[in-house]
Amino acid sequence: MTDTVSPTTTGAPAPEATGRSRRVDSDWVRRNGVFVALALLLLFNLVFTDNFATEGTLRLQLVQVAPVLIVALGMALVIGTEGIDLSVGAVMALAAALIPLYIGYGTGLAIGISLLAGVVVGLIAGVLVAHVGVQPIVATLGLMVAGRGVANLFGGQIKSIRDEGFRELGTGSILGIPYVVAIAAVIAVIVGLVVRRTTYGRQLVAIGGNKLAAELAGLPVKRVLVTTYVVSGLLAAMAGILLAARSQASDPTKLGLLMELSAITAVVIGGTPLSGGQVRILGTVAGALLMQLITATLIFHNIQDSWAQIVQAVIVIAAVYVQLGRGTTRKSRTT
Repeated sequence: MTDTVSPTTTGAPAPEATGRSRRVDSDWVRRNGVFVALALLLLFNLVFTDNFATEGTLRLQLVQVAPVLIVALGMALVIGTEGIDLSVGAVMALAAALIPLYIGYGTGLAIGISLLAGVVVGLIAGVLVAHVGVQPIVATLGLMVAGRGVANLFGGQIKSIRDEGFRELGTGSILGIPYVVAIAAVIAVIVGLVVRRTTYGRQLVAIGGNKLAAELAGLPVKRVLVTTYVVSGLLAAMAGILLAARSQASDPTKLGLLMELSAITAVVIGGTPLSGGQVRILGTVAGALLMQLITATLIFHNIQDSWAQIVQAVIVIAAVYVQLGRGTTRKSRTT
């Protein structure tokens, strides 16, 4: 009599077990990889970078990353709906260009008008995506070009901002914490609470996971999409204002340039999938910090800044590969 030996009797793992193991590995890397990388890079700098663990150095890194983080938080919400917002850099430039035009009427008014400009651009993007049916990448690409053009029309060239109250926003501090950093931290907490604790946050995630199912369930899909792009525009305008306050000038040509790529990078490596349906705020914060630390590390060790862009591209490709692997696994599991 011939015995039939199953894979499990020989100690070999069943195909289902192997698949589950790979899914667990992929999920773990996607969720925790950015924190591991950030910790390792911090350790490297503590050991090999002179004067890294000083108050001045750490303060500078946080101040530099704050605008990127603010934009990335808005981008995370948009990507959570399975969208994208390429207009954020142009919105930053537009918001900064408006400050010198209205600062003479009062600091609060100038900031309010700049924030309103971000809201208007976000509203246009949201309407194009939600009501007209334009693809997010197409709608926001058009607004990126148009927004930068309008910023140049308003600003024209670099203009210094001499208002002391406005300068204080970029250079001052509260309890030893720079205003720029404090604002970014407060926004991160608020966005995190909104995503986790509010109806809007749950609806946003549901829409990103399955837009058709969300519509059939009666969720206000169009309203949520418009609101999300408005929030992204508002946060981009805030980042532009803070950068203008820090540099004490507006530069419509260069301010916010390529910021959309930095924001998308922070979101993607932070674990928020481009396919939507999830928003990882803490991961986005870590992603922004990681990208800033990579750039700073290269500068500390006299390596050209161009390498930071190359490293950034490699990290994005790796993060997307992990996400695609996870998506493929899910698809094969359901078919």
